[in-house]
Amino acid sequence: MVEDVVDTFREYLRIRSDHPKPDYDGCVDFVKRKADEYGLKTQIYRLDEKRPGLIVTLTGSEPSLPSILLNSHTDVVPALEDHWNYHPFGAEMDQEGNIYGRGAQDMKCVTIAQLEALRRIKLSKVQLKRTVHMTLVPDEEIGSQEGMAKFVHTQTFKNLNVGFDIDEGSASTDEEFFIFDKERCKWGVLIHCPGTTGHGSVYLENTAGEKLRIVIDNFMDLRKREAENVRDILHLGNTTTINLTHLEGGVQNNVVPPELTVGFDIRIAADGNHENMEKWINDVCKKAGERVYPEYIQKDAQVSLTLLNNENPFWKTMQTVLETLGLKYFVMSCPGATDARFAREVGVPAVGFSPFNHTPRRIHADDECMNKDIFLKGISIYEHLITNVANV
Repeated sequence: MVEDVVDTFREYLRIRSDHPKPDYDGCVDFVKRKADEYGLKTQIYRLDEKRPGLIVTLTGSEPSLPSILLNSHTDVVPALEDHWNYHPFGAEMDQEGNIYGRGAQDMKCVTIAQLEALRRIKLSKVQLKRTVHMTLVPDEEIGSQEGMAKFVHTQTFKNLNVGFDIDEGSASTDEEFFIFDKERCKWGVLIHCPGTTGHGSVYLENTAGEKLRIVIDNFMDLRKREAENVRDILHLGNTTTINLTHLEGGVQNNVVPPELTVGFDIRIAADGNHENMEKWINDVCKKAGERVYPEYIQKDAQVSLTLLNNENPFWKTMQTVLETLGLKYFVMSCPGATDARFAREVGVPAVGFSPFNHTPRRIHADDECMNKDIFLKGISIYEHLITNVANV
């Protein structure tokens, strides 16, 4: 059974679900086939023609109680093959048991580990009080607007009657595991800088380039100030990060362009003030010159954190399980953005947790990998966790 699940993980990694053309149907069909083999209930749903999702269910003895949700996403980010020492979709394993592939950490490991944990629980004949639903959703890596953001408002999701969501976490590099109780909000903004156009040999007034310089200088100055507050990766989620990710414009080298556009990826601290940030952006545009304006391509709303205290029985049980297993953990704000924010948005308490430690941080990087033994240990952690949380 051990080798079987490792083979399943590697086979799943080989499915090309990278953007811009992720094989969502291939992922859903693969996991559904495995779940059907394990005797678990399955349901395919579609958010649109290109975006299928999957629900895998292990029914509890008291199905009227709010259920437990295990959520993961099927898409992965692109991989630059020339930068990898292993084929990013080859799922090759080295002599130390490291399995290489895009999605090995983010987050196909979670999907297969959750599925195997449900299989083991079913085979053990341990009766769960609450129903457990495992969901696979699309588009997380491109903002989730056509994925989880839409799914939580469907009748299909409402019918799941979710009481607690265990969502995406992150593998840690040392002994401690990460617990995400909140996360930063992602804003993607394009600043449009229209200006006077003309021949590149003369001095024109009010040009796009002059405006662009003011915009970039202000954003980069704020970036520098925020960076000074970051002590380490564990505290990154408590700060606002700004990164220049996009530049566009220009006709040819001897023509002053009619417009230049710069894009920024902004992750606002979980307790950051959204109103102040929007006002600051508007002020920068005004300072840059006439007709400069922001276009938001993503603008997540602020969502309350999940309270991790004795009043949350699911967390209390989860905490007990981790301590019983002798696992160290660190509660923190997620530095990125996960689908948990959409569960919280509709009132479902959610935590981010991936049961993998001692793993080099290669999320979205070259040679992303997961060690076989760490992966198998993660399945056992999930098995204990799911069993106990589903019996709250």
